[in-house]
Amino acid sequence: MSERQRARTSGLEGLVNIGDFARATGLTPKALRLYDDLGLLLPAEVDAVSGYRRYGPDQVERARLVAELRLIGMPLARIREVVDMPAALAAVEVETYWRQVEADTSTRRRMVSVLVHRLRSEARQMTTSTETLNVEFGVSHETGSRSSQQDAVLVTPELIAVADGFGERDDLAGAALTAYAAGGLRSAIQEVFAEVPKSGTTLTAVDLHGSTARITHIGDARVFLVRDGDVRQVTHDHTVVAAMVEAGQLTADEARSHEHRALLNRALVPGVVADEMSLELLPGDRLVLTTDGVHSYVDDLNPLITAEAGPQAVADAVAAAVVAAGEPDNHTIVVADLA
Repeated sequence: MSERQRARTSGLEGLVNIGDFARATGLTPKALRLYDDLGLLLPAEVDAVSGYRRYGPDQVERARLVAELRLIGMPLARIREVVDMPAALAAVEVETYWRQVEADTSTRRRMVSVLVHRLRSEARQMTTSTETLNVEFGVSHETGSRSSQQDAVLVTPELIAVADGFGERDDLAGAALTAYAAGGLRSAIQEVFAEVPKSGTTLTAVDLHGSTARITHIGDARVFLVRDGDVRQVTHDHTVVAAMVEAGQLTADEARSHEHRALLNRALVPGVVADEMSLELLPGDRLVLTTDGVHSYVDDLNPLITAEAGPQAVADAVAAAVVAAGEPDNHTIVVADLA
């Protein structure tokens, strides 16, 4: 491939600055600086006076390969070897690496089974408080820049739930929440069964029982608990990129701009295993639920959701921050203050 053909393929022609190169490759300037420091992706030119890095169109393919190898969790030291190999040898090396990952995962799966059994054997019988807390809600539910609304929200004194649909059927998330409210997770799965794989949805629900919150979570919506000014993210995102970040295989900055950052590894489908947990709530606690159209575009929610304001004012402030970020997606936030 000629230099001009490479430029056309990459969308670049001639040397460009780090910002333009980051946009062309789906990486961030911070990730590119890291790859430069590690010797994985050296700039084509560094200005001797300003230190500005410039990259050429023939480096796009290597940059994307580095990002893909990071996504599968390959250590940086091994990536350094793979990116300098001919394509055929690189393919063999990637296969070898992945066979080892699968073997390690199988071993860890057995260890997890033993650990879970032991912890459950040691667990005390849970008791549910009968104390009832009063709840005041604030809700924002917007279409954003999308042509249709595929988010759904359900708020009652006993149930707070959000869902984020995708695919052909715009109302699937709402139908799943209605089914969940009527008959629980099994009913919600039955509701979406006929739509898979053309359409799908996430589902995150908080059932309130006295002062206990029972959470059912599938997908990449989030539940936050705000207590005494501290914020705790209760749920874990069920995405490939989030799993890599938690394992220390991707940095948060790499994940934020990765082209596969929204790729789910769990959705509401038959056979799915939901994350289920319980929270004991206290007067003064605040629960916050967001779909990924909120937390994917507002980098720091904490100052907004810890504000000493009513729940609707907090929900409106978060929505305004999403709008300021360009609101590229449907976005839903529920704020529940307990007293």
